[in-house]
Formats: sequence, structure tokens, C-alpha cells
Amino acid sequence: MPSIFSYQSAEVDWCEGNFERSTVIAEYYNTISNVSFFVLSPALLYLNRQYCQQRTLPLYFVSGLLFCVGIFSMYFHMTLSYVGQLLDELSILWTLAVAYSFWYPRVYFPRCIKSRKHFFWLSGVTTVISTLMSFIKPAFNAYALNCIAFHLLYLTWCELKKCNDKRVHRMAAVMVVWWVLAISSWISDRWLCGLWQAINFPYFHSFWHVLIAMSLLYCCPLVIYFDVNYEMPSFKPKLGYWPSDSWPVVVPYVALEEPHKQC
Repeated sequence: MPSIFSYQSAEVDWCEGNFERSTVIAEYYNTISNVSFFVLSPALLYLNRQYCQQRTLPLYFVSGLLFCVGIFSMYFHMTLSYVGQLLDELSILWTLAVAYSFWYPRVYFPRCIKSRKHFFWLSGVTTVISTLMSFIKPAFNAYALNCIAFHLLYLTWCELKKCNDKRVHRMAAVMVVWWVLAISSWISDRWLCGLWQAINFPYFHSFWHVLIAMSLLYCCPLVIYFDVNYEMPSFKPKLGYWPSDSWPVVVPYVALEEPHKQC
């Protein structure tokens, strides 16, 4: 029986051919495409530094975990090991759990939850149980994780109904476009592998890594925008674009306007 650390001991093998471009890296392009997460984390921290100065923990925690997602995903695709697969999937699960714990709006808390601290405990217990369940059938983990996106889209829709800022609606639309492209790439690689191998282009999972990072680059400022409205009422969030609004390709961020004068 192969070790859980052994190459190709995972239950999942993606469409890209193994060891075609390196004797050490199993899936070459699926591995190097995770560099997008190493760019994503510092970009979020730098662009949203005003928010970080006021609320230090949430974005630092989430950005650090996104960096870990990149590391573990890189390790998984390099080795296709059982341990690598679980580290990859569980790092995503815990990143989502931390993001929910910090940013889930209080107005959507279950009635039995009376405070953010109680919600932390609920998220923690749920995530621990989910972590244990992930060992039962690891091949299903990725599907379960992707289903969480539908809840995030539903929350976004609920918040947009309360928001009249056209820039926020536009940013949400761009986020959804990136996500649709990303999930389409993921599904194509998983379900249409024979087709892509037949035309010698089995690289859609590497596209998934880049496209989902682009979606998160829009998703995180959107979540921060709503979080400022809920948790920092003395500030008004304002969307900005780096490097400039006039550029054809821009990266969004949230700036905080001066505190409102109190009567």
C-alpha cells in the first residue's frame, strides 16, 4: 500500500498529463498557475490598507490563508499525493470558515446566535466536523466546496438589493463573470477531459487557478465594502480602482472616507 505522502496516491487526478515537462512536478501548469494566489494576498493587503488599519484581523487572516491555499495547491499538483489533496481542500475550507466568521453580516445570523463570538463557535464546530467528514470520501470534497459559492452569490444578491451605488453593482457583475469563467474551466477539466486530451489542450484546471484568483480580487473588496457598512458605521466605504479609473483594466479596492461628524 503506497504511503499517503507518495506521488499519485491521491484519489483525484486532473486532466493535465503527469510528469510531461518535469520529472519532479506531476502537473506542471496546474502547479505553477498557483502563483496567482501569491500575488493575490499581498495585493489585497496593499490596496485595502485603510481598512486593515481600522480592522486588522479579518483581511490579514484571510490573505494569509489564501497564501496557504496557493502553497498547498502547488504541493498537491506537484505530487498528486493523498496528503497534498487534503491539505489543498482543507486550506480552502478553513479560509472560507474564517471569512464567514469575520465577515458574515449579523443580520443573517440564525436566531439562536446572539453575538459574533457565538457565531465564531458555530463556524468553528461546523468546520471541524466538515474537516473530519472530508476524510470519508475525498473525491467529493471539491464539489462540496464549490457549492458554497452559490450561498455567497445569494448573499451578494441580497446585499445588492439594499445598495444603490452603481460602482458596487458593476464590481459584483465583474466578479460573477470571473467566477463563471473559473467554474466553467473547472467543470470542463473535470467532465470533458477526454475532449481536451484529444485536441492536446488539457490545461483548463490551471485556468481555474488564475480565474478564481481574479474573481477573489473583486470578491474581497465587495465583502469589505459591505463589512464597513455593517461594522464601521462611522466610516463611509468608497470604491476605488488601481491604478486609475481611466485604465481599461483595473483592480478594485475599498477606501474609507473621513468619519462622519457626530451631532
